[in-house]
Amino acid sequence: MNILITGAAGFIGSTTAEQLVKEGHQVIGVDNFDPYYDRKIKENNIMELQKSSLFSLYELDILDYEKFEKVFKENKIDYVLHLAAKAGVRPSIEDPISYQNVNNLGTNNLLELCREYGVKKLVLASSSSVYGNNKVVPFKETDIVDYAISPYAASKKANEVLAHVYHSLFDMDIILLRFFTVYGPRQRPDLAINKFTRLILNNEPIPLYGDGTTSRDYTYIDDIVSGILLSFKYLKEHQNVYEIINLGSNNPISLIEMVQTIEKALNKKAIINWLPMQPGDVDITYADISKARNLLGYNPSITFKEGIKQFVNWYMK
Repeated sequence: MNILITGAAGFIGSTTAEQLVKEGHQVIGVDNFDPYYDRKIKENNIMELQKSSLFSLYELDILDYEKFEKVFKENKIDYVLHLAAKAGVRPSIEDPISYQNVNNLGTNNLLELCREYGVKKLVLASSSSVYGNNKVVPFKETDIVDYAISPYAASKKANEVLAHVYHSLFDMDIILLRFFTVYGPRQRPDLAINKFTRLILNNEPIPLYGDGTTSRDYTYIDDIVSGILLSFKYLKEHQNVYEIINLGSNNPISLIEMVQTIEKALNKKAIINWLPMQPGDVDITYADISKARNLLGYNPSITFKEGIKQFVNWYMK
């Protein structure tokens, strides 16, 4: 298979690309090396990949239609994994227009190029943030998600709707994966687990928002990659597909429990700076993964304790 991955140098993109290359697939990567965090981190992510003849990389912005089209002209693409996006709930509140541009217009560019070049099989990244402060847990794909509380969440919900348009009009088979707080080696430096590990090691206070009871359904990167590969398999075997699927661990961990797990893995206590809840933050994320289990055979296997241990081992190296 020839697989296009947008956001290929990022955390999820590079880890998935490595697994696909390992399995003998040709991976065409696209990334614009957005300055949201240090470029060197992304370059490190793909250092090994670039040694493989099965991996090629285009450095471009998905908003640049002409440059993006070149990827489709120069490669026969069978499948797409679309991960490229401006990430982060809080930054989206500061800069909503650029989030709408990249996340929505960028995705529309991708879908339009797929239509034009006859690419019919797509896996698109959505997010647990679309659930907002959903009162019923665990979150099911059938829940109404019309009440986003951040521009980032709204952009992801809009993409789910847009993807349905292309599925309906142009016969595209599309799976949208709602990722629940992904962590593990290569996690972005601005995300809590990476940030807290760094601050604890440097004897700096960690910012904790709220009272420590908010919780997240943390999902280890290997389980996410497994869900992505199972989605490709499902697309290969089925026609007329439009599915929205939760990829989580089905096991929410409170903020304070997360900190305590990192403390144990580091064998070091955190200095905590308690702060009020932030706008856009949700109280809980909690994935009902029965659809992923039934449809894809998805079965997350890494416990939070084990996942943190593996992350810390990677971080210390």
